[in-house]
Parts: sequence; C-alpha cells; structure tokens
Amino acid sequence: MKNIRIIAGGLLLFTCFLTVGQNRLTHQFVFDTLPFIPGHRVKRLEVFAQEPMNKGKILFLGNSITEGGPWAELTGDPTVINRGIGGDIAHGVLTRMDEVIDRKPSKLFLMIGVNDLGKDIPGAVIADKVRQIIERVQKESPKTEIFLQSILPVNPEIEGFPQHYDKGYQILMTNQLLYKVAVDAEVTFINLYPYFLDARQRLREDFTTDGLHLSRAAYELWVNLLNDWGYL
Repeated sequence: MKNIRIIAGGLLLFTCFLTVGQNRLTHQFVFDTLPFIPGHRVKRLEVFAQEPMNKGKILFLGNSITEGGPWAELTGDPTVINRGIGGDIAHGVLTRMDEVIDRKPSKLFLMIGVNDLGKDIPGAVIADKVRQIIERVQKESPKTEIFLQSILPVNPEIEGFPQHYDKGYQILMTNQLLYKVAVDAEVTFINLYPYFLDARQRLREDFTTDGLHLSRAAYELWVNLLNDWGYL
C-alpha cells in the first residue's frame, strides 16, 4: 500500500452526510455543469492544444487560483505546466482530462471546488467529481504522483469580493470530503487552508486582490510550503 502523506494543519474531521466513494452520486445532471467564463475556457483549451506535448513534467490543475500562479518562475522549473482555467468547476476539469493524462505528468497538483460552491453545487458532488478525476489518472497514468490540495479560504470583507463566493462554512465542509477522497484513493492530501488564514479565520488581506484571487505573496507561500514539505 502506498504511503499516504497528509499535511493536517489543524484539519478537523467531521462525520459528513455522504460517504463519497461508497455511496456514489446519481442524477448529477441536476447540478450546473457550466464554468463561470465559458469563453475563457475555450480560449485556454485552444492555447493548451498548441503547446508541445511534453511528458513527465510537474502539472498544476484547477481554476483561476491555479491559472494565476507563476509556477515556473516560483519553482525555478521552466518546464512546469499550468492547466488552470479561470471559472472552471470540478465537472469542467473532469471533461478535459484527456490532455492532462496524455502528458503523463510526474506530479499532479489539483485544486478545484470554489467555483462549484459559488454555483451552490453541493460539496458531495464536488468530491465525487474529484474522485473520478483521481481514478482516471490512477488508471491511465499510474506513475503520476497525485496531490489533492484543499480549497483555500476567502475574505468577503475585501473590497470587490464577489458575494456569491461567501461560502466559508461550505469550504470547510467540502475540504473534509476531499480529505476522505484522498484517503480512500491513497493519494496525498495537502491542507493549505490554515496557512492562508488571518486572526479572524479569513483569507489574509495581503494574500488577496479581491478576497478570492491570490496575490504574489500568497503564491510564494504556497510554493514555499510545497518545497518545505518535500512535494516539489
């Protein structure tokens, strides 16, 4: 059995109403499957299709939080691949996994879910989609080391904050479900959440531009943590 390395960082485990992976969801079509910015998604996918098919590299996968990260610069590795798409949701990531899997990444860092919560998609649905993403990678690119990262906190008190993302409690609950997905799939769960909090348990003001998206200082901390924990 693979070693499961978990950065707990104060993660509290709760008994949730659904056991993801044992009771698999049905009728998921009733939930929104569209990204927030469909036009941007199309453009990003076109860019991805034009890039060389470099295999065996580190790949970051997710939404605008991932897209905004200067990963190559901060890691010092110009071959790092950024597969973040602003506005994307877990279902959207699942539908574009062919291109990711074709690249056979050495390491895959996945963060997804905050846009889903902004659309009122239940945490259990998010977790089930993430489970499917992980299963595909494990089946079709078994040498890829998978790192499932927690959803980050938000700060609704920052000017310009999009209020439909004021889902602090739902983020915590969804992170519990994602933790269980990681444990069941025997992949590494990285709980970044507590390291981005201020004294009031919200996203630190110096770490964000609008209460949701991240500043450079936040990305620097993120990469430093991954380095410190031996994941990069």
